[in-house]
Amino acid sequence: MTNPTAPDFEELSPAERYAASRRRAQEEATALHAFRQLYDFPLDPFQVEACQALEAGEGVLVAAPTGSGKTIVGEFAVHLALAQGRKCFYTTPIKALSNQKFQDLVKRYGADKVGLLTGDNTINSEAPVVVMTTEVLRNMLYASSQTLSGLAYVVMDEVHYLADRFRGAVWEEVIIHLPESVTLVSLSATVSNAEEFGDWLDTVRGNTKVIVSEHRPVPLWQHVLAGHRMYDLFTTRVAEERASGRKREGGRGGEADVNPELVRLARAEADRRSYGRGGGFERRGRGRKQFANGRPGRAWTPSRVEVIDRLDAEGLLPAITFIFSRSGCEAAVQQCLYAGLRLNSDAERAEVREIVEARTAAIPAEDLHVLGYFEWLDGLERGIAAHHAGMLPTFKEVVEELFQRGLVKAVFATETLALGINMPARSVVMEKLVKWNGETHADVTPGEYTQLTGRAGRRGIDVEGHAVVLWQPGLDPAALAGLAGTRTYPLRSSFKPSYNMAVNLVGQFGRHTARELLETSFAQFQADRSVVGIARQVQRNEEGLAGYREAVECHLGDFQEYMGLRRQLKERENLLAREGAAQRRASAADSLEKLRPGDIIHVPTGRFAGLALVLDPGLPPVSRHGTRHGGADWDGPRPVVLTAERQVKRLQMMDFPVPVSPIDRMRIPKSFNPRSPQSRRDLASALRSKAGHVEPGRVRKGRSAAADDPELARLRQELRAHPCHGCDEREDHARWAERYERLKRDTEQLERRMRSRTHTIARTFDRVCALLAELDYLEGDTVTDHGRRLGRLYGDLDLLASECLRAGVWEELSPAELAACASALVYESRRGDDEGGAPKVPAGRAQEALGEMVRIWGVIDDLEDQHKLSSMDNWGKRDPDLGFAWTAFEWASGKSLDAVLREADMPAGDFVRWTRQLIDVLGQITDAAPAEGTVRQNARKAVDAIRRGIIAYSSVG
Repeated sequence: MTNPTAPDFEELSPAERYAASRRRAQEEATALHAFRQLYDFPLDPFQVEACQALEAGEGVLVAAPTGSGKTIVGEFAVHLALAQGRKCFYTTPIKALSNQKFQDLVKRYGADKVGLLTGDNTINSEAPVVVMTTEVLRNMLYASSQTLSGLAYVVMDEVHYLADRFRGAVWEEVIIHLPESVTLVSLSATVSNAEEFGDWLDTVRGNTKVIVSEHRPVPLWQHVLAGHRMYDLFTTRVAEERASGRKREGGRGGEADVNPELVRLARAEADRRSYGRGGGFERRGRGRKQFANGRPGRAWTPSRVEVIDRLDAEGLLPAITFIFSRSGCEAAVQQCLYAGLRLNSDAERAEVREIVEARTAAIPAEDLHVLGYFEWLDGLERGIAAHHAGMLPTFKEVVEELFQRGLVKAVFATETLALGINMPARSVVMEKLVKWNGETHADVTPGEYTQLTGRAGRRGIDVEGHAVVLWQPGLDPAALAGLAGTRTYPLRSSFKPSYNMAVNLVGQFGRHTARELLETSFAQFQADRSVVGIARQVQRNEEGLAGYREAVECHLGDFQEYMGLRRQLKERENLLAREGAAQRRASAADSLEKLRPGDIIHVPTGRFAGLALVLDPGLPPVSRHGTRHGGADWDGPRPVVLTAERQVKRLQMMDFPVPVSPIDRMRIPKSFNPRSPQSRRDLASALRSKAGHVEPGRVRKGRSAAADDPELARLRQELRAHPCHGCDEREDHARWAERYERLKRDTEQLERRMRSRTHTIARTFDRVCALLAELDYLEGDTVTDHGRRLGRLYGDLDLLASECLRAGVWEELSPAELAACASALVYESRRGDDEGGAPKVPAGRAQEALGEMVRIWGVIDDLEDQHKLSSMDNWGKRDPDLGFAWTAFEWASGKSLDAVLREADMPAGDFVRWTRQLIDVLGQITDAAPAEGTVRQNARKAVDAIRRGIIAYSSVG
């Protein structure tokens, strides 16, 4: 903007000076101008563009790299709401991020203006600005909460989370059901289909502006650390382009972009492995191998201590090292401690201890020993820590705070750290590019790589960030370049109607309107877009069919009719051939079942065709009732025979395409041993002598069934009598007709695909409603009392919880027993854990109730099969898991933390997380349980019994 006090202002004409002054006055009158004064750095162009759109009344979708400052746009929505005297909700996918954002906003706007709702914590919920998890907002929308009154803006941070298989549907529910008057601010990581997502938002929310930025404010350099040397991944020119996030014109990545030294190193390593098998090495120093002919030496993977030492020497700390294993993170800290690594000065050590002691003062002394506090503190004082979901939440918070203050300089973390927590580093280290995804070891995706390495480079602190991949045997630099060069990934909806969603929607809008609402989901939007391409292909096919029809036309008659007769004739011949083959197989099997040891037969076909002696007919064993049962795998007799060539073989049914009958018999000596060559030779000689006078059998084919089939004869007669049969161009017409039929079949298949993709969400909703109607949760557009109860229960097992309340399964249980049963609704064992058999559960009434829960779940599972819900894509329902029942029972019964964790063999962080989810579901049960009975009262008592000690003083779930 032109400054009226600048020297060149005087050079403007009076009219130009007046216009410049007016523009400046207009800008200073905007909310954005006042907002900019809150920051000591200038806003980036994409931030300014998004804020201007918001002030103009548009919704925005901002897609930008991790660490680029997207949250500035969300904070401007907060600023606008406060300036207008209205409300803003700031939603996040995880409670830890909600807590962090709450603290940030309190520092800026004061505790009286900012509230927090996470399910665990309720602070100042009627404040004009409330930070919450997305699930909390979804529940408020379904309950038509009064807190929604005056709501003007909703910020959806990390909105790309809607692709999450398990929780993503919540984001779409919120977007669809928010009142039209609410302006939506969607903040996403860089996704390759931002425009598609923006188009959907524009469809369901109205005027939405899409702002995409791929520029990183802090350039990111990519490296590979092999041995003692740090290699740049890309060539210098490409590295500069990649670091800033600029797109290359015509650049396709691959080996041409990769640092040639790294390519040579990888080739030398491959040659070494190949050459090493021939013994062409000599050993030289530090355990490394070099080629005797002088070629490059072997690279090796540096240890974790060596990596931190190297980064420290290069001035690249603080660093986050991503290790896809909790135990690996803890082991890395121990390795650094054992090596005597110290990254903090004495003054920093003292500051760390002061902060830690203040933050953990509420934890009882006896619990500190259980939680491994002193080992953890030792690492922190040295500037080293782990960060993963198995840690106590308070411990994780302390690690985050110390890292942000620069008092922890090396963190070993699992990928959960990348979920939006404000914890940037100067460097990010990737130990491996393979991770366990819950089912198998899979390669890290470009999106995951971008999300993890995006933590490198602290805005306002670092000039540049560094992503370091450790050398591993077999590392392909070109593949790594492709991974690092792909900065985007597509956003795919995971939306599906649930039971809870169905009753809430029908209750609010009626079934018809609810169905229409679900048709506006992003999932259906994407499915419909895919149908557009299929429809175009169908259109092209139909044009081709029209051309083929012209080529098929015959001047003598209807050639399509003639081709129909030919197809019927062919189908009849194939049917008769199949039936004949089946009859021959049945006859052959029947003849084999009649064979006995000592029968001499001729094997008709196969490798062992010819004379053979039956040693064992190969029949299934006889049951005690005198019948033979072959079982599910029985495919007919498999006789063991001795051939005339002295071979003992077990034959298959395929060796007998026609029935076989004995041509003679002979006695098998009791002394015969099939493993003895001499024994086989003697018996084969006797076989040839015994059957030598018999001519080898010939495979006789019976009279074909087609020869006597009247329907086949009729079709042949009709074909010969058809006018087109005498056409000189008959076979040319026939070839075109075959092409027509093939294309027609392809077209029909495409049309079926179109039908299967359109209205997919609505069809699932219809099936869910049909199942709920069968169980008396819905009566047409009316939600029954049972349905209203279900509407207050959220989670994967919402219907199971409702059915248990309905059946009185939990009546007469004690609070601790009820906690044990409720835990099965939320707990999920970590995949790959060795369960060591059935989980331990409390005896007596709790055991009976858990058994009844499993039985009810089986009934629901059968109903889902009957209503074809289990076959729906992405249905993804899970079983109740009893793995936390005993732990919940013990803790609710008042056992000590030491006793509970020792018996559960579970990290403290996991225990806290599952217990907090248990508290949440018990709260839902309290709301949904009937006023009469004991469940509501005992659910409250269970919550009180559970919310103690480590659970009470852990602020993050």
